[in-house]
Amino acid sequence: MYEGNVNTLNFFGLAIPLSVFYGLFVIFWLVGFSNAVNLSDGIDGLVSGLAIISFTTYAIIAWYQNQLDILIVCLSVVGALVGFFLYNRKPAKIFMGDVGSLALGGLLAAISILLHQEWTLLLVGMIYVVETASVILQVVSFKLTGKRLFKMSPIHHHFEMSGWSEWKIDGIFWTTAFIFLLLL
Repeated sequence: MYEGNVNTLNFFGLAIPLSVFYGLFVIFWLVGFSNAVNLSDGIDGLVSGLAIISFTTYAIIAWYQNQLDILIVCLSVVGALVGFFLYNRKPAKIFMGDVGSLALGGLLAAISILLHQEWTLLLVGMIYVVETASVILQVVSFKLTGKRLFKMSPIHHHFEMSGWSEWKIDGIFWTTAFIFLLLL
C-alpha cells in the first residue's frame, strides 16, 4: 500500500517524486513569507527593524556555514535597511510600500531555503507569522460568528487602537523577535 524511498513516494502504485512536494513547498514558502512581511508593514519602522534583525540572523548563519555569497547579500540588505530605517522610523519621512515589504519577505524565504534552514524562518520570522495568523483568525472569526477577535488586524493595529504608541509596539515586537532568535 505505502512504500517509498528518499526520492519517491509510492502510493497505491503511483510513484510521486518528492521533488514535486518540495517544489510546492518552495512556492508556498516564498508566497507565504512575502505576504507575511507585507502584512507586518503597517506602522513606522516596524518591518524595517524586524527585517534588520532577521537578515542579521541569516548573515550569522551564512557565516557559520561559510556561505559567503549569502552573507554578502544579507549584510548588504542590513546596511540598506539601517539607512532606510533612519527615515522610516516615527515620524516616517519615507515608506517601504508593497514593493519593499514583498521583496524583503521573498528574499528572507529564499535565503532560508538556500541555507537549508527553512524551518528556522518560523522562529526568525515569528512576528510575521503571528501577524499573519491574526489576520487569518480575524477573517475566520468574522465569517463564522460575525464577531471580531481584535479591534483591527494585523495585530499591531489592534495594539495601536488600544492606545499603544508606535514606539511601544515597535519596541515590544523587536524585543519579542530577538527573544525568539535565542531559541535557535
